[in-house]
Amino acid sequence: MSKKNKQEFESITRDILTHPEFIKLKSELHHGISRYEHSLRVAKTSYNLSKAMNLDYKSITRAGLLHDFYFDAELINFNKRKTLVEHPKIALQNSKRYFELNERQENAIVSHMFPLKGKIPKYKESFVVGISDKIVATHEMYRYKAVMQLGIIMLFFFNMMAVFHHMD
Repeated sequence: MSKKNKQEFESITRDILTHPEFIKLKSELHHGISRYEHSLRVAKTSYNLSKAMNLDYKSITRAGLLHDFYFDAELINFNKRKTLVEHPKIALQNSKRYFELNERQENAIVSHMFPLKGKIPKYKESFVVGISDKIVATHEMYRYKAVMQLGIIMLFFFNMMAVFHHMD
């Protein structure tokens, strides 16, 4: 990202990134990293894609940042499948509680799980947030979560080797 674009991105997102409630996402694990970091990556990807496509990049950058603005405690009573459906709605509620949103932003947040679950996007910008989320999530799952799972498997394997070694 150029220096000019980085400055513009920061001016678009500063109030969200420094908001005390949003900062709490740094403690929420998501795809092997914090939900704060995941949301920042989605916002940057949304910014770059929507700017290149000559779309409403300011609105969509903010929606990308807010698309997962929820806390695990808000979903504690849901299984994984229900969480896929409910978390966009909760993210929208939380976003509206602390920030002013336009219709495009609301739709992008609530529809970002399409086509897996939820609402159908109404705007091109909404598709950009959904696609950005899937690009970023795929990278994170491969880069962080898969590595964590491989580490756990390796630990299990070495522990089993130690157990079998001591059984001889």
